[in-house]
Amino acid sequence: MCQEALFKRDVVSIVTPVYNGAEFLAKMLDSVLAQTYSWIDMILVDDGSTDSTVQVAEDYRRRFDARGYSFRIVRGEHKNAAAAINLGLPFVTGEYLIWPDSDDVLEPESVEKRVQFLRENPEYQCVRSLAYYFDCETGAPRPYDEKQGDLSKELLFWDVLEFRTFVCCGCYMLRSEPFFAIYPERRIPEYSTGQNFQMLLPFLYRHKCPTLREELYGVAVRPGSHSRTPLTQSQEEKKYTDYERLVDEIAVLCAMDSPEERNRIARWKADRRYHISLKYGRWGAALRALGQLRRYGGLQMGGALKELIWALCRDTWIWKKLYPAYCRFFHER
Repeated sequence: MCQEALFKRDVVSIVTPVYNGAEFLAKMLDSVLAQTYSWIDMILVDDGSTDSTVQVAEDYRRRFDARGYSFRIVRGEHKNAAAAINLGLPFVTGEYLIWPDSDDVLEPESVEKRVQFLRENPEYQCVRSLAYYFDCETGAPRPYDEKQGDLSKELLFWDVLEFRTFVCCGCYMLRSEPFFAIYPERRIPEYSTGQNFQMLLPFLYRHKCPTLREELYGVAVRPGSHSRTPLTQSQEEKKYTDYERLVDEIAVLCAMDSPEERNRIARWKADRRYHISLKYGRWGAALRALGQLRRYGGLQMGGALKELIWALCRDTWIWKKLYPAYCRFFHER
C-alpha cells in the first residue's frame, strides 16, 4: 500500500494533548464543533489528568457524532506534551494535520481556509495563519506575545529556531504524508520542553510555509499554563540543557552537514548558554559562552567586549535601566 493511501483525502486530523484541563477544555472542543469544514477527525490525548478532564471530553462524544466528526479519546500516564502527542500520532488518518493546545480556540473558518489554500496550492506542504491572544478567564484581548517576523518569508526554519517568528502550534497545518515521511514510526523526540520544535523544525527545514494574513487561531493567556509558570534556577537550566539536546537531535533529523549550518546551531546554543549563565551570575560559564559565540561567528570582538562590559555591570543601576533596552534593540534587528 502506498503511503498516500494511509490517509483519508480531505480529512483533517486534530491531535490535542490535555492535562488537567477540565476548566478550559470545553472552549477548545466547542471551537472545533463550530468549524465550517465538514471532515474532521478529533484525537484528544489525556496526559494522565487527575481532575474531571476525561469526563468533560466524554460529554462531547455525542455532539461530535451528531456533527459527523470522528472523536477519539486516548489516555496515558502523565509525562509531558510531546509524549502525549506520541500517543495520538498513531491514530492520525487525515490528509492534513494540526495540533492545537487544549486551552486555545480555532476561529470558525480556521480549518477550512487553510485546507482551501493547500488544495489550491499543491506545491506547498504546509501553511500557517496568524493568531490573536486573549485572557483565558475574561476573554479580553491581550498583547501579542510572539514576534510575527517577516510574513512574506516562506523558509522559516531558522526564524522559528531563533524565535524571530511565532511558533503558535495551532496556527500551522501540515500535510500528513510528508510529515510521517520524517517520522515513519509516528513518534517525535520526547523532551520536557514541549512538542512544537519537534513537530515543526524538521518539516520547515524541508518545506516552505507561507502565511495567511488572517487571525484564525486564538491563544489563551493563562497564568498557570506550562509556558507561564515561573521556573527555579535548576528548572530553567535543565530546560535549556534539554533544548540543546533537542536541537542536536533535530539537526540529525535534518541531516545537516554544511559547516555554515552546524556553526549556526552552535551559535544558537552558545547564545542561550551566555544569557542563562549571565542571569544567574555564573560568570565563568558566561565568559566561556562568549568565547564560543566569537569562535562560531556570532560576535565580532567589539560585540564580545560590549557583552563583557554589560556582564561586569550586572546588578547595578546601569544594568537594570539600560540592559533590557540594549537587548531589545540588538535582538530585534
